[in-house]
Amino acid sequence: MEALIEVVAFLAIATFGAALARRLGLLAPILLVVLGLVLSFVPGFPQVRLDPELVLVGILPPLLYVAALKTSVPAFRLNLRPILLLAVGLVLFTAFVVGTVVHLILPGVPYAICLALGAVVAPPDAVAATAVARRVGLPRRIVTILEGESLVNDATALVLLRVAVAAATAAGGHVGVGAVAWEVLVSAGGGVLVGLLGVVLFGSLHKRITDPVLDNALSLIVPFAVVFAAEEIHASGVVAVVVTGLGIGHKQPLLMSAASRLQVGAFWRLIQFLLEGLVFLLVGLQLPEVVRDLDEPVGRLVGVTAAVLAAVVLARFVWLVPATYLARLVPQARRREAPTPVQVPFVIGWAGMRGVVTLAAALALPLTLANDRAYPRQLFIWLAFAVIVVTLVGQGATLPAVARAAKLPPDDPVQDALSAAAVQQQAGRAARERLEELAGGAPDAVVERLRGLVQSRTNLAWERLGGEERETPSRAYGRLRQEMIDAEREVFRAARDSGKIPEEVLVRAYRDLDLEESLLRQETDE
Repeated sequence: MEALIEVVAFLAIATFGAALARRLGLLAPILLVVLGLVLSFVPGFPQVRLDPELVLVGILPPLLYVAALKTSVPAFRLNLRPILLLAVGLVLFTAFVVGTVVHLILPGVPYAICLALGAVVAPPDAVAATAVARRVGLPRRIVTILEGESLVNDATALVLLRVAVAAATAAGGHVGVGAVAWEVLVSAGGGVLVGLLGVVLFGSLHKRITDPVLDNALSLIVPFAVVFAAEEIHASGVVAVVVTGLGIGHKQPLLMSAASRLQVGAFWRLIQFLLEGLVFLLVGLQLPEVVRDLDEPVGRLVGVTAAVLAAVVLARFVWLVPATYLARLVPQARRREAPTPVQVPFVIGWAGMRGVVTLAAALALPLTLANDRAYPRQLFIWLAFAVIVVTLVGQGATLPAVARAAKLPPDDPVQDALSAAAVQQQAGRAARERLEELAGGAPDAVVERLRGLVQSRTNLAWERLGGEERETPSRAYGRLRQEMIDAEREVFRAARDSGKIPEEVLVRAYRDLDLEESLLRQETDE
């Protein structure tokens, strides 16, 4: 019971912190980490030790899955080269830079375990990148690249971590090239295979299920089932979840009914909100656990920490500039992509916030090396924690200012509205043609009402091209219809209270009115 109370309390604090961040105009991940740090100093506040297995198997899969569900596969494929350069190339480069720096400062520590630390701090956090990039309002292509990077980089880092730890704990102190190649093949290739099987299996189940509640329950099971299956064959669960999420998200309109999509979308928004808040709060609360057994001299601690932070931050910029512009030496790349402003790699470089995966991986470092040899494990955990706090709070808090200073050209809302209106016009034409094919025998009033509905949706799409200085017909309709809905609700509520109608009638009426109001609000917000 005590553990349950603590979980509820943490969720309540995370919810309060996210609400406070919105009220103050701050980024929720940053405020929650700071709040966790503050609460860790409060006497008597529950101390929580983050279980790496819980994070990597229990928390990360659903967060990656919902991010993959919302990722555009065509946009991901279009930006595959920069995504892989960051998610694979940059992770490996950062890991080797950090590992080399730490080994030079601590020459008595084997290089393999220093490389393992590099793998721990190399991948930016999936949750932080998505939350911060979208809130800052970066151009769509940059957000796609950052989200794509964050979906794949954890797999790269965890595979490298597994290889480095195996080398550090092996009797000879090294692992053969063949063993490394086999590890990568099984981990990455097996993850892709399991992910594709997940798309086929769970996609077919989604297509057969007609009950939105069952669809919702299946959607919750998918990421865990895929991870467990991947881990069973020692493949990458991260890769498997991402592949399954991308596949099902891309085919979702063909797999689920409208009611299922609405319910699944609302459900995952809630899960994402709660898990993200809980994750960042728990990161801050780990401070007592991280420093408890830390016994390094202050001067050495500060020096190593500063060196690792500098290596993590600078390695991203050192990699990004040539990776961005050297690729344009290839004629095909020049033809396919417009020139990249110099501000783009700078903003992407500053968006390298680390998060809970880094901390979980650090806590999963081995207790001893080969032949029970000791190494400064607690120092390594501290370094990972310091990288998280400094990059998340420092870079995350300043990223909006950096983005504004870069003056990146924003996405053109007029072009977006024009494209949407053109497609809506084609959709309206297709709808009218289908209506005329099937209208025979239907009452004239029904046919005219449907024709008017199609025309109003087409008009709404074109109205978005206009300015905000006057009220459009659709906005006037939304404002007046909202008042009418409020009046209808009050009549049904009063009838229920007076006993004229049972509760079931009120629920059905409210459901229909709520759906209509939700549509009105969505159209007004757009």
